[in-house]
Amino acid sequence: MLLLRNLIYWLILVVSLIAMFPFILLAAVVPNGAHTVARQWVKILMWSLKNIVGLKYRLVGAENIPDKPSIICAKHQSGWETLALQEIFPPQVFVAKRELFKIPFFGWGLKIVKTIGIERGSAQANAQLAKQGRERRDEGYWITIFPEGTRVAPGSKGRYKSGAARMAKLFEMDIVPVALNSGEFWPKDSFLKYPGTVDVIIGPVIRHEDGSEAELTARCEEWIETQQQHINGKGPRAAANRH
Repeated sequence: MLLLRNLIYWLILVVSLIAMFPFILLAAVVPNGAHTVARQWVKILMWSLKNIVGLKYRLVGAENIPDKPSIICAKHQSGWETLALQEIFPPQVFVAKRELFKIPFFGWGLKIVKTIGIERGSAQANAQLAKQGRERRDEGYWITIFPEGTRVAPGSKGRYKSGAARMAKLFEMDIVPVALNSGEFWPKDSFLKYPGTVDVIIGPVIRHEDGSEAELTARCEEWIETQQQHINGKGPRAAANRH
């Protein structure tokens, strides 16, 4: 049954993406139009995960979401949070590597909804982040960044980069840290997603004026990794990821 449910989910994902792509293109001529259509697609996928695969989530700390655009600094363990964060937070743009823009339909869609594309590791990365980030802020979007730069297996920790803190200082936007254990239900590079309840914890705002880039990064890392200790090991693939 698990395989069948996943096959149905993937079928819905592919068919809905292709079907909605023309509407995203049409809506792009209207301010925020592409985002509105894209969020409807996200709702379809989140509904499918919940009702077909059986993958739900438990949200703690919703009261910490501020009433002004901020920088979402989140743990990254799977593709799940790229969907769920759009359902949990107001309209946002992600920071992603530019290579993703080359993926048919999905990558094109990322570009249309104004994803901040950077050439990771290049000399231009900081300038790209600054220019595009300021433009998105001025358009009223929140900005989502995964500080470890890539997906990290549950129970593991990557090196926290200073991109979120740099944007916070440059754009005078506060940081909202997010901990989650999605990788224990949606393993990296796995076709199968497993039923269960992902824990998502939203932390208190870290104000952009409350420290240097290094200090803000350290505070974000400390909060996220402390929360991870409380939610690690709850999912069906937790043991597999540890090996």
